[in-house]
Amino acid sequence: MNDKSREGGVEAPTRHPINWKTGDFNDEASLFGELERVFDICHGCRRCVSLCNAFPTLFDLIDESETFEIDGVKKENYWDVVEHCYLCDLCYMAKCPYVPPHEWNVDFPHLMLRAKAQNFKKGNVGIRDKVLTSTDAVGSFVGIPVIAQTVNITNKSKPIRKIMEKTIGIHSEAVLPKFYSKSLRKRFKKIKKNNALEKTAYKDKVAIFVTCYGNRNEPDVIEDLIAILKHNKIETRLVKQEKCCGMPKMELGDLESVESLKNFNIPQLMELVEDNYNIIAPIPSCVLMFKKELPLLFPDDESVQKVKNAFYDPFEFLMSLKKDGNLNTKFIKSLGEVAYHAPCHQRVQNIGPKTKDILELIPNTNITLIERCSGHNGTYAVKSEYHEISMKICKPVISKIETSNVDHYISDCPMAGHQIDNGVQNIEVRSESPFTLLREAYGI
Repeated sequence: MNDKSREGGVEAPTRHPINWKTGDFNDEASLFGELERVFDICHGCRRCVSLCNAFPTLFDLIDESETFEIDGVKKENYWDVVEHCYLCDLCYMAKCPYVPPHEWNVDFPHLMLRAKAQNFKKGNVGIRDKVLTSTDAVGSFVGIPVIAQTVNITNKSKPIRKIMEKTIGIHSEAVLPKFYSKSLRKRFKKIKKNNALEKTAYKDKVAIFVTCYGNRNEPDVIEDLIAILKHNKIETRLVKQEKCCGMPKMELGDLESVESLKNFNIPQLMELVEDNYNIIAPIPSCVLMFKKELPLLFPDDESVQKVKNAFYDPFEFLMSLKKDGNLNTKFIKSLGEVAYHAPCHQRVQNIGPKTKDILELIPNTNITLIERCSGHNGTYAVKSEYHEISMKICKPVISKIETSNVDHYISDCPMAGHQIDNGVQNIEVRSESPFTLLREAYGI
């Protein structure tokens, strides 16, 4: 029971549906009233100052105002705070004592989403940001063999990257993803032809939502995941068709596009749910989208709720096999010292460090857990105006890895891994996927 006489709640956070089509969600006056209310509460607490740059920005605005309170901050400067929030949800799930069921009802990330949505509707989002979040279109175009090769070469050219920074606002030092013309979906046809996937008597069978990033940018990693599932005799297939999960568009505030993507993906996934498939995705942000965000954006969509209940983080699924006695634990190679970066979008799923739990089953393997933001945050780290801030956010992660004498360092989010690579110096190892390490430990 929530004791209203107590300052700050200790109950598990709960969330309200996002009524983005009704009420005063799109009313500017109502929005700014709620921003002022929540910003004032944050000012009086400041527990989240070590998270993203939204909070230091807010507190600097207040501390530099004439009144040293939120009433001294100009309303137009509120947008400076909004721009630095990348909807990681960490403040809500791990730090804030005033989230529901506390009566103050603070939901900072979803308030930022509301602000971003209004900003998008007003047409205040530039072409760069629209292109960066159009992952399907970019992937299809860049996936053409000659274009993929050209883009990859261009992304490594310092003179061209300097021009890109000046003209379109992509920071010259930011890591841009490599594109593969031979996508995972093309490779999977060969995998099936070679009888790599087996039907078993297990009740567990898996469909992989490959993700736009996994398909075009990290196909090798998804191959590792498929090999692990095969080794554990899990019937495996890919989702028949898919589009982006919608997380990039949500971070932009483009909720209509989120709905359009949902309307394409959910019917594909429902076919699998009705056929008793578990669904996994290799990218934490995509898992979070189906498990948490879409159910809150579309609370009355029964299919969305059913997909939510069937969706798992890959290592969460593997741990369920372990609990049922069906996980193959015959490892032939130890991994030594491993630094494991747990990305924000994995941590806020509230499933615990399942990646760490699985890898610790490997003999003579020690996992050092790093629970700090990498600073990558979707497209945030590649933008000229935010890249240096993103690297500052990543610095504690980099420092931990550089001083830990590790044999490997990993992250569930490959983009976070590349961001860490961008800052790590004086050590030879580079980021790897936990799927790759687990496959290595199996010797397959």
